[in-house]
Amino acid sequence: MSEQESGPRIRLGISACLLGQKVRYDGGHKLDHFLADELGRYVEWLPVCPEVECGLPVPREAMHLVGDPDNPRLVTIKSGIDLTEQMTTWARQRVEELAAEGLHGFVFKKDSPSSGLYRVRVYNEHGMAERVGVGMFPREVMRRFPLLPLEEEGRLNDARLRENFVERVFTYHRWMTTLQTGPTPGELVRFHTAHKLTLMAHSPAHAQKLGRLVAQIGRRPLSEIVAEYGPLLMEALKAIATPGRQFNTMQHLFGFLKDSLSADDKQELLEQMEDYRRGLTPLIVPLTLFKHHIRRLPVPDWVHQQVYLNPYPKELMLRNRV
Repeated sequence: MSEQESGPRIRLGISACLLGQKVRYDGGHKLDHFLADELGRYVEWLPVCPEVECGLPVPREAMHLVGDPDNPRLVTIKSGIDLTEQMTTWARQRVEELAAEGLHGFVFKKDSPSSGLYRVRVYNEHGMAERVGVGMFPREVMRRFPLLPLEEEGRLNDARLRENFVERVFTYHRWMTTLQTGPTPGELVRFHTAHKLTLMAHSPAHAQKLGRLVAQIGRRPLSEIVAEYGPLLMEALKAIATPGRQFNTMQHLFGFLKDSLSADDKQELLEQMEDYRRGLTPLIVPLTLFKHHIRRLPVPDWVHQQVYLNPYPKELMLRNRV
């Protein structure tokens, strides 16, 4: 990652095999080119392989989760060796080490009994599997870092989930940076103001809650407000910004431009918004037109500050696909 590409220092944990490290049970890897080659230009990866780091060799016997999905055991498939305590002891120590690394997100390997985040197979006493489990290591990461943006690489093949994860990561980084400086009442207001349209696109209900919370500055201790703001912020961003919500957000933004636009420009912008809503064009098309008009027309200062218009490096081209 070059100095020019790095921008803000964003650190993401990742299952080591996704970066091409040959640490899997069969001695192979699962290199993910989007993560390694594209997103990797803008973040610093911190690779972790739970099975190797807890002391297991490469190659090694495959393992799976068994028993209670809420409290499963990690057991080797052929020999039946129970590795639960070994993995749990290591995982709890590792997350404490990661706490000092300043992570802004984590990408896990899907289906892995040690690293899978969603729908990991858990086997009952009859040898039947249900996709209801969470890997041993992600379980500890979620416990230690409840606000951290998490995803697994398989789901990132979905363009909307990919865009959502990257947006959450960059927002979380901005939030953590704000916390490092205090924040003062003014800084919290500026942060919230800059994310108004982003919140509207994800969850109008959360946008209203957060707005009411910020309005309590001066009437409640700032520390209480900040402690409530972070969880609500990250909860809001987990909601996918659907085409309908994006359209409504653009309508709100359009309201600040319509009186200054010519009739032709107004018609063109409305047509591009509608084409996006109908799935005929990607989100980047109307937003590019919005940014063009916002640069040249008089709009309130807070509109220029909207993270919604530039939530992450444009070179990732994520809005070209949603």
